[in-house]
Amino acid sequence: MDIKQFEGRKRDHIRHALDPAHQTRKLGGLDQIHLHHEALPELAFREVTLSTSSLGQPIRTPFFVAGMTAGHPDAKTINARLAIACARRGWAMGVGSQRRELETQEPEARDLREQAPDLFLFANLGISQLISEPVEKIRRLVESIDAQALVIHANALQECLQPEGTPNFRGALKKLTEVCEKLGFPVILKETGCGFSPQTLKQLTEVGLRALDVSGLGGTHWGRIEGARAEEKNPGDLYALAAKTFAEWGEPTLDSVLTARKLLTGVEIWGSGGVRSGLDAAKLIALGAHRIGYAQPALESALQGEETLNRWMERQEFELKVALFCTGCKTPAELQNKEGVWKRNGN
Repeated sequence: MDIKQFEGRKRDHIRHALDPAHQTRKLGGLDQIHLHHEALPELAFREVTLSTSSLGQPIRTPFFVAGMTAGHPDAKTINARLAIACARRGWAMGVGSQRRELETQEPEARDLREQAPDLFLFANLGISQLISEPVEKIRRLVESIDAQALVIHANALQECLQPEGTPNFRGALKKLTEVCEKLGFPVILKETGCGFSPQTLKQLTEVGLRALDVSGLGGTHWGRIEGARAEEKNPGDLYALAAKTFAEWGEPTLDSVLTARKLLTGVEIWGSGGVRSGLDAAKLIALGAHRIGYAQPALESALQGEETLNRWMERQEFELKVALFCTGCKTPAELQNKEGVWKRNGN
């Protein structure tokens, strides 16, 4: 591994993720969902709680910050700020890809557990790396940061459009099944902004996943980001040109959640990909999502400081509570299971 190149790429990713041009908000489908207003909710607002359960454990909120950054010095500061805030408010958090740790045996995220001992933490590895590594080595990766679960990210489009990419997914389903069976930790499969099609979801029914994070089209688009990186280095580059062609590629968050809930039984569905408010979170919960993930807006807030991050998190929680109250639901679980609480605009 070329460490300097790797660190430079990770810094590029942060910079480009903050660029509005690389967001696909209007393609996610959440604007199509209308939650019905309950004028007489038969509740006091103080009764509304965000407490729910996930992976067999009670949790204070359904929110989590998705794994975003790792592999460079700046990541430690960003992740520490996020970890402390998440632990304080009862959010879960994923670390960025641990690919560098896998190759260098240096657990850069180990300090997070010391800084946030009560944090529910997800380890993170790309499926391209998962395929070639023994389960025991992957287990040590999870244990090295004292994580409670492992997130495996699938990023086929990004790997194709990244000059340094590793677009080799042959054997992915077989290895994923093996890891689910032998790892000893809950395994969550997530996309990275392109969602899951019905065909892919049907292939996942017998894998043994504990959860699926849809990470659908509607938020940060990594094809656009890799295209921007390529354009900066070499204007007119093949990767840059192809990225423009695939700038709207993916399965919308809305469709991914609805289809996953229909096809995957016994697997928690987590909603992410363009979530920008507590109301977005409520819509995804009403559609069937157990947990709700944020990435780009959490990163943007964290970079502005601890106070800004805390205010942003508080707003997400308050907005979800308002949505629960105004749909007559005391808890996220009630909203998830309430019949007739939503409609698709135009239907």
